[in-house]
Amino acid sequence: MNSTKASGVPAGEAAAAARDGAADTAAGVPSSAAGDTRPAAPGRDPLWRMIALARPRSTRFVLGVVLGALATGSGVALLSVAAWLIAKAAEHPPITALSVAVVATRALGISRGVTRYLERLVTHDAAFRTLADVRVRVYERLARTEPVRRFRSGDLVSRLVSDTDATQDLLVRGLTPPLAALLTGGATVLFGTVLLVPGGLLLGTGLVLAGVAVPLVAAALGRRPGRRQADARGELSTALVDTLYGAPDLVAYGAMERAVQRVNDADAELTRVARRDAAVLGFGAGAASLITGLTVWGTLLLGVTAVQGGTLSAISLAVLVLTALAAFETVAPLPAVAARLGAIRAGGERLFGILDTPPSVAAPARADRPLPEPAESAGTTGADPDGDDGAAGDGDSGLRVRSLRVRYAPDEPWALNGVDLAVPPGRTVAVVGPSGAGKSTLAAVLLRFRDPDSGTVELHGADITEYAADEVRAAVTGVPQDPHIFASTVRENLRLAAAPDADDERLWEALERARLADEVRAMPEGLGTEVGSHGMRLSGGMRQRLALARALLAAPRVLVLDEPTAHLDPDARDAVVADVLAAAEGYSTLLITHDLAGLDRVDDVYVVAEGEVVQHGTHEELSADEQGWYARALRA
Repeated sequence: MNSTKASGVPAGEAAAAARDGAADTAAGVPSSAAGDTRPAAPGRDPLWRMIALARPRSTRFVLGVVLGALATGSGVALLSVAAWLIAKAAEHPPITALSVAVVATRALGISRGVTRYLERLVTHDAAFRTLADVRVRVYERLARTEPVRRFRSGDLVSRLVSDTDATQDLLVRGLTPPLAALLTGGATVLFGTVLLVPGGLLLGTGLVLAGVAVPLVAAALGRRPGRRQADARGELSTALVDTLYGAPDLVAYGAMERAVQRVNDADAELTRVARRDAAVLGFGAGAASLITGLTVWGTLLLGVTAVQGGTLSAISLAVLVLTALAAFETVAPLPAVAARLGAIRAGGERLFGILDTPPSVAAPARADRPLPEPAESAGTTGADPDGDDGAAGDGDSGLRVRSLRVRYAPDEPWALNGVDLAVPPGRTVAVVGPSGAGKSTLAAVLLRFRDPDSGTVELHGADITEYAADEVRAAVTGVPQDPHIFASTVRENLRLAAAPDADDERLWEALERARLADEVRAMPEGLGTEVGSHGMRLSGGMRQRLALARALLAAPRVLVLDEPTAHLDPDARDAVVADVLAAAEGYSTLLITHDLAGLDRVDDVYVVAEGEVVQHGTHEELSADEQGWYARALRA
């Protein structure tokens, strides 16, 4: 029997709390994972980073800007030609003198509608495609780094929906209109200057004030409400999700009224912020209208003076005034867009808070290499080839953990500190210890949800970090502490782990092995029975057995069971342990648990405390060591 490294109940709860705090912190480091083509560094302004997301479709957006300029230019030209036509018609010229203007008016009216439609078609198509790429990138990042636990569920929903949609708002409303306004406004000012220099300069000044100064003020006023609106939306989403999913417990403990009040408070805060945002929008629209009116009146006064002085004709005066009035249509949307920049920037920050989350598992240099097959001559002896105390192994066969060290941040304590253990082929090994000892961290490393900081995990002699994560998970799989049961049928929940076309015979075999077949046969529709959201129609023990059957269907080389009896009452716990161990017979199985029930049926037991292996041996050997943690836990 191996010697005991430490005795007494360790104080691992503080370390666990520190690790949880570190895990909830989303780092701002760019991903180095393969396939990430995100074009900007995290230090840049979120608005520029969001615009850079559209770089693959820059040609479409340039075309959209050109079409938008043509549409607004057609509108300005239409009013200018119409002004000339009306003023000229007052002189009663021959109809032939008006024919060109009449045709031009019709052509401009048609081109305005056509180019506006094409501009919307091109820019929205490019924006929606970019938005789809962003959503796919977010989902891939969530799947690759598993940062879901770092965000509150409702807040994560808000980031995936509202904050991701901010990219579309910026590209459609904040990119094309300003550039189109710049092109059209510049051409209009040049045309006005040709007609009357003072009138063109005044028009240019008015356009700069309405299209630049007012939007800048609106952007400054909308920065804080925009940021608070994004946070308030996330808080409301979180409160709603928590209340909905926690309704049974809230009702049982009489806390539903407080939960509903929390939702009402979050909604009231979002309403207050929305009102302030509306006030900023109103200011922008009012200021732009005021500048438009003053500029048109000023242009009219300058034109009348020029007509009286003989430097401008009456027809040119009509053209100049109506052109000035039409020109402000090009900058009319800009204050509203600028007022929204604060909310868009805040949404971008929250979006990149997900995209900048570093991968927990680095991509291997060669992701296409298959894992080596187990040696046919491998035995199942417990001799350690390296002679290390506290570990067992059998050469290159089975699962072997060597000097494993993991922590969640450089200034945090080690979650795992030099752990050595082995799971020989066909053997069942248990890892036990108090809460916060590092057991779940060990499961995360084995299932490739985290990389070791040092040390290795070897499967049949191969370091699992050198192979694709999905390749490793196909060989090392299991049942997590809180398995997710999908709101579907028993059949579809099982097929998730096998193939979509797995026949019912395979499914029943897995259910038989997990000792769930009789319960499923008793259900109204058997394998086709709906299990409800999160498997609410199943008992806790049935959910665990269903997850176990799903894992068995994957036919892994190593089966990892992380706290399979969590949240179960004592009677159900003993039955599930018996069923789990019976179902795992013949597999290389690692049972991670704080519950000592049924461990007399396993081959080896490792006791982990504060990230270290403090005891190792069989159930009988550890029970005989009365000073060790295992024996004291049994007595307790």
